[in-house]
Amino acid sequence: MKQILTNFRNHAWAPTITVTLACMACTTSLLLNGCKSAPSKSAATGPQKVIHLSDMNLITVDPHKADLFPLAESQPYMTPALLNATGTVMPDVSRTVPVISLVSGRVVQIGAHLDDTVTKGQLMMRLQSPDATAALDAYRRAVNDELLTRRTLDRTQQLYDHGAAAKSALEQAQNGEQDAQSVLTAAQEQLKTLGLDARHPSDIVSVYAPVSGVVIAQNVTNAAAAGVTYAGSATAFTIADLSTVWVLCDVYENQLADLKLGQAATIHFNAYPDRTLSGKIDDIGPVLDPSIRTAKVRVVVRNPGYLRLGMFATATFRSLHPRTYTEVPANAILHLHDRAWVFVPAGPAQFRRVEVQAGDMLPGGQQEITDGLTPGTKVVSNALSLESAVSE
Repeated sequence: MKQILTNFRNHAWAPTITVTLACMACTTSLLLNGCKSAPSKSAATGPQKVIHLSDMNLITVDPHKADLFPLAESQPYMTPALLNATGTVMPDVSRTVPVISLVSGRVVQIGAHLDDTVTKGQLMMRLQSPDATAALDAYRRAVNDELLTRRTLDRTQQLYDHGAAAKSALEQAQNGEQDAQSVLTAAQEQLKTLGLDARHPSDIVSVYAPVSGVVIAQNVTNAAAAGVTYAGSATAFTIADLSTVWVLCDVYENQLADLKLGQAATIHFNAYPDRTLSGKIDDIGPVLDPSIRTAKVRVVVRNPGYLRLGMFATATFRSLHPRTYTEVPANAILHLHDRAWVFVPAGPAQFRRVEVQAGDMLPGGQQEITDGLTPGTKVVSNALSLESAVSE
């Protein structure tokens, strides 16, 4: 045998056959190992385990104790819907008065400033004006002319009485006196309008507050120009009577049918969340904002003294058309984590917890539910007792 193997190795093609046999052996080994390691199909697709999750809102009680939780039937409740609209505190335009300067000139004194509370007749400013000088000059001329024409009339009257003057001359003198008197009266009124005193002539004009209120705008300062000629505007200050203010609200067009003039509103202010005021609708704007489809609704509110212009507010209106809601015993509502729940029957000795939107308290221990429950649905009359029984 040794001899045969030796002869076999000595041939030239012996290495090739050896490598071929080795490869066949390796392939066979891999096939056998692969067959042993591959899992069976039945083992890979074995039976799956199903996990059942319990319903956290479903409560099951002892059937013998189900009678301990009596039911109450929810009833329909008709009430106007509440409409909320955001708004801003604004001055009443009819109570907003400009302080104007009828003369043009330079401001030499300021008597009030922005945000000051002023009273009617209080000094607002003084200004030096060439208009005052011109008015005083016109007044002096009118005084002199009237004095001259009056003397002429007196002389003509004497001559006429003695037959030394014609009646036409007397009439002409009377007409001249009347014209001079008219010019003098106009000059006096001009001084009064400008705030000048003929007995104390001066080129300084004083401007006073026409009404009492708060200065909400100031357009002049010391040494500044005032009046139309120099400043371009006659308004030097703006005074607003804030004893009554407006709350201008934006109301969507689909809610406008639920509002009318004179309708009451309850106003809440962001700055004073614990205070509410009452007001009435004074105007419903005829024009809609094309971008957000809202109209301006004006609510008139008496100012107790702490309201400021520009404050944000929320106005609550009661709709003109009643809507049907649901009412249940107040004890049937479970308040948990700022949410409201009721329990409704879900089967023998079973109850389901349902979330609702609780509304206002009603007479007789009832409470309004605005969403989540329909009239006629039975609920556990005492939700807290059921919750306590489950927790034990």
